[in-house]
Amino acid sequence: MAKVLISPSRYVQGPGELKKLGSYAAQRGKKAMVLISKGGYKRFGADIEKSFEDSDCDVEFDMFNGECSKNEINRLLSVMKEKGCDLVIGVGGGKIFDTAKAAAHYAGVPVFIAPTIASTDAPCSALSVIYTDEGVFEEYLYLPENPNLVLMDTEVIAKSPVRLTVAGMGDALATYFEARACRDSGAISCAGGQTTSAAMALAELCFNTLMEEGVKAKIALEAGALTPSVEKIIEANTLLSGIGFESAGLAGAHAIHNGLTVLSECHHMYHGEKVAFGTITQLVLENIPEEELEYIVKWCIEVGLPVTLEELGAKDVTDEQLLEVAKAACAENDTMHNLPFAVTAESVAAAMKAADAFGRYYKTR
Repeated sequence: MAKVLISPSRYVQGPGELKKLGSYAAQRGKKAMVLISKGGYKRFGADIEKSFEDSDCDVEFDMFNGECSKNEINRLLSVMKEKGCDLVIGVGGGKIFDTAKAAAHYAGVPVFIAPTIASTDAPCSALSVIYTDEGVFEEYLYLPENPNLVLMDTEVIAKSPVRLTVAGMGDALATYFEARACRDSGAISCAGGQTTSAAMALAELCFNTLMEEGVKAKIALEAGALTPSVEKIIEANTLLSGIGFESAGLAGAHAIHNGLTVLSECHHMYHGEKVAFGTITQLVLENIPEEELEYIVKWCIEVGLPVTLEELGAKDVTDEQLLEVAKAACAENDTMHNLPFAVTAESVAAAMKAADAFGRYYKTR
């Protein structure tokens, strides 16, 4: 089996980059469809429109309906065809990116991703996570190409709610541990091959950056400051985690996140917050040394990531409900089976209960 590494064609990170979006767009299209939320348009619409004023590319805006579902993708395709758009730009958060990437794929046009938050590793990937209109995980849509451009305006991101960047740290936390599991099991990554040494190095750098810079970045963001630590965490959340998860692989942490989508009690939680708990659960399944588990859990507590079921909104979840979560996490088409040992729904449910107990234990110490 070949080793494969994939990445976006171009990654740009720095303050004020969103105000240059029009000039970047003119390099790839004549009429851009910008998919954005109503709130995002109120905050950034004027700057984006201004960036197109001296550009050779026209712009159309479309308001995102809130869920990356097949219905939303098909709706956007119809609008693009009606408006004659030859470029899709997703501005905002993860589900907007996934919808934009899927629509661009089906339309056969380039796609740009311009995050206004750093809450997931979705921007760089050739992957869209498809949900039902009600927000329940449905499938992974693997795309033939990564985004043509990922544009990270760190000035914009630093002004976003701190919880969102912390959630991005939770998503990035899984990267190294899932990559390690896939390497050890010989699993096939999202890139369609086994992991390269380069992807493993990026995944490990992602983890080390989180441990060294995460707390400092959170404190700086709470003070409204764009510091070198914040820049490093934005890169870890987006580029390092993005290439790391995609070219090295997913395993237990993201499968547990997908299982948690069956619990309505958790729907209000961000993707990375659920992934963080999924990471702790995977580490319990792997039976890592206690001091290592303590280090990870305490780091999560310090940056503000959930480490208990109660913090996920599922305080009163029953054993039967946990087993349903575990069964969903162990679905045949999910990534739980990339772990280098046999896993059952019962063992996953037990690990979730233990992860919750460890979280409660370390929160009191």
